[in-house]
Amino acid sequence: MSRTAIIGILAALLVIVCAFLPWSAVDVDSRHLVFTGVNGTGSNYGEPGRLSIILSVVAIVIFLVKNKWVSRINLFIAGFLLAWTFRNMLLYSRCELGDCPHPQAGLYLSLAGALVAFGCVLFTRTPKSK
Repeated sequence: MSRTAIIGILAALLVIVCAFLPWSAVDVDSRHLVFTGVNGTGSNYGEPGRLSIILSVVAIVIFLVKNKWVSRINLFIAGFLLAWTFRNMLLYSRCELGDCPHPQAGLYLSLAGALVAFGCVLFTRTPKSK
């Protein structure tokens, strides 16, 4: 297994772990709410961390397979994971009706992990066809 595949697997695991870390905190009506990727209680955010977990697991499985076409599918999966985590960063850090959340480290680590996983997909060598 190549180094880029191992780094990509570790980056995807980081995205999975970050789904359970705090993504943002907001003070609304004298309540302190902390939101994670899988716990959006008290908001309309939903649970976008679940899709991040699913995409990361699929990317990990594809990193383990050595096939030309499967690695091309991983390009789509990792690209979608990167776009999804960027969307989550925009969603969880925007101000609504004068209430501005405080983005936490889990949100940025998730984006960094998805970016590294996508980069590893781009730089992983595929087997040459005969």
